[in-house]
Formats: sequence, structure tokens, C-alpha cells
Amino acid sequence: MNKIELQSLFLPRASSTLAKDIDYSWDVITAICVVFFVIVVTAMGYFMWRYRYRGESDRPSLVDHNLQLEIVWTAIPTVIVMWLFWIGFKGYVNASVAPAESMEIRVLGEKWKWTFIYPNGVETYGELRIPKGKPVKLVMSSKDVIHSLFIPEFRVKNDVVPGLYTSVWFEATNLGETTLECTQYCGDSHSTMLAKVTMMEAPAFNDWLDSAGDPGKGLTPVAFGKKIYSGKGGCLACHSLDGAPMTGPTFKGIWGRKESLADGGSATVDENYVRESILVPTAKVVKGFQPVMPPFKGILSDREIDALIAFLKEQKG
Repeated sequence: MNKIELQSLFLPRASSTLAKDIDYSWDVITAICVVFFVIVVTAMGYFMWRYRYRGESDRPSLVDHNLQLEIVWTAIPTVIVMWLFWIGFKGYVNASVAPAESMEIRVLGEKWKWTFIYPNGVETYGELRIPKGKPVKLVMSSKDVIHSLFIPEFRVKNDVVPGLYTSVWFEATNLGETTLECTQYCGDSHSTMLAKVTMMEAPAFNDWLDSAGDPGKGLTPVAFGKKIYSGKGGCLACHSLDGAPMTGPTFKGIWGRKESLADGGSATVDENYVRESILVPTAKVVKGFQPVMPPFKGILSDREIDALIAFLKEQKG
């Protein structure tokens, strides 16, 4: 079994320059644990057999201590622990200090989606695109509660805290896709707070970044609305399309539906109701649901709201 096959049993694919140090620490600690496990269990089994009870007449002599043995079993673990500290400290420092030429991408975490803001102002939702072979620094903050950004293939993780900036950096070494996830429980839809990480060749990334200013370019209103539902709007975290109950009402058959409200009134789902619910979610809360939806005023443009409305009209019952 080669090294890659063995690694795949325990760790995900290594896709960043930081992974080498992290994986080496893992390998060393695992090997030491295995060696000492074998030594301890073997010695324990031998001593159980060698010094088994054979009767009152068979008693060993009383030994207070053995200085040489005590020095050995103190010195060896001390050296090993100091070595492990050095390995871990070196990896920690490398992972904490981003290269000066790193490209900075702002990350905003909120229940329950990720927003990525690139240096030229382009925003993506639910997908982080990065160039292969170029250091990238994520500067992160949260709009509501504590989240935690984790990209297993890059071996990077850090908390995303309200009112505070935290960061991680990495340099991708592979092409393709991997997953970014939240590892801090942040509410009902925590498990769906995922994002796709797309690793691209640098020229292709630059071309995409230059042309990404209009996310709805070339899309019909319905297709653009679907993109917002699963991306920037983050609607899929709370509203299903198949009738399944979630944090919010299902979108299946929503258009024209008469909703009972928490205040005892009712409302028909039309253009005005949807627009108000997006901009001021607490204005008309559907009965049986909590007012937990954040307002999207200043986040979604009129064009994006119109696209969402067009998408909702297509959700047949």
C-alpha cells in the first residue's frame, strides 16, 4: 500500500502547501502512539504472565525504585514531547502568518450561508473560487453568531466571530472542487452551511473574476432567481421546494397561497407579499414559524428580488 492509499484511510486529499506540515505531524503522532501502544500492551501481557499468582510462598522481593529506569522513562518522553512541540509550533506559525503577496478575500458568515467578497468587489454565495499556486488570505467576520470555517483538504480552520476579524490563509496545489463547512453549531440549519471551493488555473480564475460583475448575465429571470435561491439569498437553508417542513414555509405551491399569520390575520402570497417578506421579514410572520429570517434590505437588489419572484411563480403545488 503506497503513501497516498494509506493517507486516504485517515485524511482527505491534501490540496494546499500547508497540508504537508499538518500531515507530517499527524503521521508522527500516529506512529508514536502505535509504537507505545504495542510496547505497553506487550509489557502488560508479559508481566501478567511472569508475575502471576502462584501461592503465598512465591512472593517477589520488595523493590523501592530503580533510578536508571526512572531516568530513562522520564527522559525519552520529555525528548519526544519537545520534538512534537517543535513540529506543531512550526506548522502553527506557518499557518498563522500569510505571505505578503496573498490575495485577500473577505468572508461573511451568517445563518446559514457563506458570502465571499473579492478584491474587485465581486461577491459569490455558496462558492469560493481561488487560483491554484497563489496564496489566498480569507479575512472573516460574522453577522450573527459564532461560526467556524473549515476546509479539510487545505487543513485550515478558524472561528468566525461577530464584531471581530479572524483569518486563515492557504495556497492551493490541486485543481477541482472541495468542500468548505461550518464546524461550530449555529442553529437549526447548521449542517447545510456548506460552500463549494473551486480551485482553478490562475489565468482561468483571472478571466472569471474579470467577467463576474453581473451574476445574472445570460440567465432568464427564473434561472437567475434559482441561482439566488441557492446562493446569495441562502433561501434553500430554510425553505424547501418539495413540501418538506424546514425553518421556514416550503416554497412548493407557494404562489397565490393564502397564509395564516402569527398575529391572527392572513395574507395571499403575491409580488408585494414576497417583496415585503424579503425586505422586512418580521412584518408578516407565517403561523407556526419563528421570526428568525434576517432582513435582506440592502443585500438584494430590485432586479434580484424580481428574479426570486419569477422563480417562486414556477414552484407548482
